[in-house]
Parts: sequence; structure tokens; C-alpha cells
Amino acid sequence: MISLSKSINILRLLRVGRGALMQRTMKEMRNGGDSLVDVEGKSGFGGGLEDVYGEDRVTEDQLVTPWTVSVASGYTLLRDPRHNKGLAFTEKERDAHYLRGLLPPAVLSQELQEKKIIHNLRQYKVPLHKYMAMMDLQERNERLFYKLLIDNVEELLPVVYTPTVGEACQKYGSIFRRPQGLYISLKEKGKVLEVLKNWPEKSVQVIVVTDGERILGLGDLGSQGMGIPVGKLSLYTALGGVRPSACLPITIDVGTNNEQLLKDEFYTGLRHKRATGQEYTELLDEFMCAVKQNYGEKILVQFEDFANHNAFELLSRYRSTHLVFNDDIQGTASVVLAGIIAALKLVGGTLADHTFLFLGAGEAGTGIAELVALEVSKQTKAPLEHTRKKIWLVDSKGLIVSSRRESLQHFKKPWAHDHEPVKGLLDAVKAIKPTVLIGSSGVGKTFTKEVLEAMASFNEGRAIFASGSPFDTVEYDGRVFVPGQANNAYIFPGFGLGLIISGAIRVHDDMLLAASEALAAQVTQENFDKGLIYPPFSNIRKISAHIAADVAAKAYQLGLGSRLPQPKDLFKYAESCMYTPIYRSYL
Repeated sequence: MISLSKSINILRLLRVGRGALMQRTMKEMRNGGDSLVDVEGKSGFGGGLEDVYGEDRVTEDQLVTPWTVSVASGYTLLRDPRHNKGLAFTEKERDAHYLRGLLPPAVLSQELQEKKIIHNLRQYKVPLHKYMAMMDLQERNERLFYKLLIDNVEELLPVVYTPTVGEACQKYGSIFRRPQGLYISLKEKGKVLEVLKNWPEKSVQVIVVTDGERILGLGDLGSQGMGIPVGKLSLYTALGGVRPSACLPITIDVGTNNEQLLKDEFYTGLRHKRATGQEYTELLDEFMCAVKQNYGEKILVQFEDFANHNAFELLSRYRSTHLVFNDDIQGTASVVLAGIIAALKLVGGTLADHTFLFLGAGEAGTGIAELVALEVSKQTKAPLEHTRKKIWLVDSKGLIVSSRRESLQHFKKPWAHDHEPVKGLLDAVKAIKPTVLIGSSGVGKTFTKEVLEAMASFNEGRAIFASGSPFDTVEYDGRVFVPGQANNAYIFPGFGLGLIISGAIRVHDDMLLAASEALAAQVTQENFDKGLIYPPFSNIRKISAHIAADVAAKAYQLGLGSRLPQPKDLFKYAESCMYTPIYRSYL
């Protein structure tokens, strides 16, 4: 163990021009297993802190502080987004780290910096301009970015995530400034492991990856889909407390079928049609093997916005060999199931009492349907094949029925029940008489007045409503209605945190059920009184900690948790592991 004073002495060697000696010394200590102690009394290097559970404390940035490793000059420190504090550097810090003259003389607290930034953001009238300003802040001052996002989550979530991130992806080539993740294209086939090693962070715990083929409801955006992994991982940190250095956004670029992008001179990706078949499969397989080889068995890979034909195949292929999670299939399912469970507290009865009708039979629709069936099966002990019978799906060709089975994609076949063919949604509503209507289609304006009147004709009571994206409040008949938001951001940050703190090696469906139940349990009577079936995002970090604790508990129960011994209080442990973006003292 090296004392703090010795660390500072080593630093002085660097400041008098012996940087190479400093870097070599640090490398030798890292390889030799020694550790440093920083001013907060935490030890660790790039690989993280050895804690009482045998591994790095999973989320908090307990890495060696900048003045003990890489600060060659104050100028460099100001351009390191992870450690830059801007005008918040104190007088003593400015003297100690050669910042005199590199900053204006004023000293501003982090809180005052935050006040200034949020004021400036509110001056923008165009959401994309707010998005770009937030990305600039993230690249300049990481802790201030996350402090701002956490403290203003309800206001800024639509800026860094849906819906604004969709427009950002559409225009990514034009607004691209500097890379925020890794691009793995067909050019790197055979060298994917080398590409992963180019990423500077070695203790990565979560990868969000897309191939850009089905970005939100916008279609094939190719390499410009990178905005999705970047945005998702920002929420992993802000909402779930996973440290930024543990997060890696990746885009797999196999081309695009978007003719407009192929003709766009500013497009950033490969300029040819999408690779399919064996060429695609081999690249993805090389990627998944390289990820495990480079980061280990417990690296979480979250698939985002893959087209249906690849999404289900990838999840099926790797779920037994890797720690993988598809947010579009499983995350959406978990958050919707949570809303349904919570809504039961308002309408009464059990999940098994209801009949479900879905508009849309893609990743989201079939994912939700399967998780609902699993939850009913868990509650009633009935076989899954039986619980699926009260769940009906409508796709572009009408109600999915048994007479269509031979022509259906494999993921739709479990939902082909015995019934005469029905063409449209309205006719399906009249025929099936569902008590729960769920839209998971990219086609808008389909829940028409006629559809809603048909639902009301055989369902007593008021509608309980939640949408996928945020909407403004509605005033009607003297009352103010707040649209609930069935947003995946409720689930995946806490779910991922639970996998990490338990050292889970695989994802099991029971973990998704645990996440749904945990989220539903966080809805208070005050929320119900407002007609809400999801809690407010203002409390999301505590909600994520509850979800993480229940997911981790389920992982241990299933024998899939490898971080031993199991913490006695998983909720408190989850909270203690969460990254906090408060500035550190550099003295």
C-alpha cells in the first residue's frame, strides 16, 4: 500500500518533466496488484476497487484520482471531461494543479454552474438544440452533465432520450462532432477484439449495442443509430447509478437500406446495402465472442433497435451463453406489465381475470404478451400454453388466428388461437371484447373514437391510460389529467444495476417479473389519486435501487448470482453502489 504523501511525491516527478517515469511506475503498480489511496480513502485502479464481496464496487467511480495518474498539466485536466470541474476548481486546487491563468478568477459552486446551464437550456426553443447543448456538456464536464440530468430528470429526459433522440439520430451525420462510442463495421471483420481493445476503459460492465436497422419508429438509420446506445447509457448512469466509465455504446455497421442516407454526403456509415445471412451472422458472432473474451462472463450486453428478424434470433442464440437483454422485447414487456399490475389496484381483480388485445405483433407486442402470460402462469400455476389463450394480437393483416399459422413468423405462432379471421382493429375489439387494449405498433392514430367507444360498450368504469412517450397534461371538463408514461427508462437502468451488483451470469424471465413487481410496488396512493399507474421520474434513482435489489435477490435465488457472499440488505447495497456526480476535492 502506498501512502497519499508518497503518491503526491510521485506526482511531483511528473510535473518536473518525468512523465514517462510516472506512467511507467503506475503501470508497474497496476500490474503488480498494488493500489493507491485517494483523498476519500478509496483504493483502486482501472480494474476497480476490491471490496468485501471480492470485486470492484460495481458502480461508483472509485478509480485512482487524476492527479495520481495522468495529469501532465492543468491544461490537460481542463480537457478531461471526467475530472474537469470548470470554474468550480477552488483557489487551492488551482495552485496545486497548475490551473492559474487557465481559468477566469471567479470560483463557482457546482450548484451555481447547474443553475446557469439549466437557465441557458431553457432559452432554446428547438428540442434538438437542447440535445446538442447537453451532449456538448457531457463531453466537457461529465459530472455536471449527470448532476443536471438527475436534478431535472422529468424536464431533461425527453431531451436526451425519446422523443428528441430520434431526431438526433436522423440528423446524426450533420451534428456529429466527436465519437462517443465504438463503431464496429464489416471493415473490422476478423479484428473485432482489436477494436474493443482500442476503447480506453478496461472495466466495462454494460454494453448497449444497435445495428441501426429499426431506430424507434423511424426505420433504418444505419450507423446514425449510435444516438440510441449513447442515450440509453446516459440513463444507465443518471437513473441507475452505473458509473459512466463502465458504460460502452457500440454500433454494428453492416450498411443501410435507407436510400436517402446512402445519398447523403454527410452520412457517417458504410455506403452499401445491408449485409444479411452468413456475413451478418459471422460478424455478430465474432462480436459476442470478443466481448466475453475482453470483458469477461459478467459483461451485460443490451440489444437495442434491431429489426424483428434479427432481434429474436440474437436473443435466442445468446441468452444461454451470455448475459444478454433485449430492451425492445424484454424491457418494454417489463414496464408494461408493471403498469398493468399497478392498474389492478384501481380496477380490482387479478391478472387472470382479464382479456388482452394488442395492436402490433412485433418485438414489443409479443414481448409484452409473453411476460403477461408468464406472470399469470406464475400466479395461477396454470401452464403457459393455457395462459396465452386470453391474449390476442392484431398485426397488419388482422387478428392472428390459427388458420394463418403456416405463414406467420416464428415469434407470432404462439399467439395464433382458434377464431375466424378478423381484418381490422375495430372488428377485433368487437369480436374479442378485451378488457385491456395495448398499442405496440408504429402506426399512429389507430385508437380511434370508434375503437374507444367499442371498448367502453362492454367495460365498466374509467379508462386507465399510459403512453410510451411523454405528453403534456390535458384539461377537460374542469379537471387536469396527467398522461402516465410507460417508459422503458423505468426498468432497464435498475434492471441492469441488479444484474451487476449480484454478479449475474445470465438473464432469466423471473428476473423480469421481479422488476415489474418492484416497479408496480413503488406506485403510491397519491399517484393513484391522480390517475397514474407509474411513479414520477423525480424519484427514479430510489425506484431503480428497489428494482435492482429485487432483481439481484432473484438472481441469487436462481443460483445465477456470483458476487458472494450475498449482501444482507440488497436495497441499501444497491444505493451504496450508485454513482454520484458530486464534484470531488482535489486536495
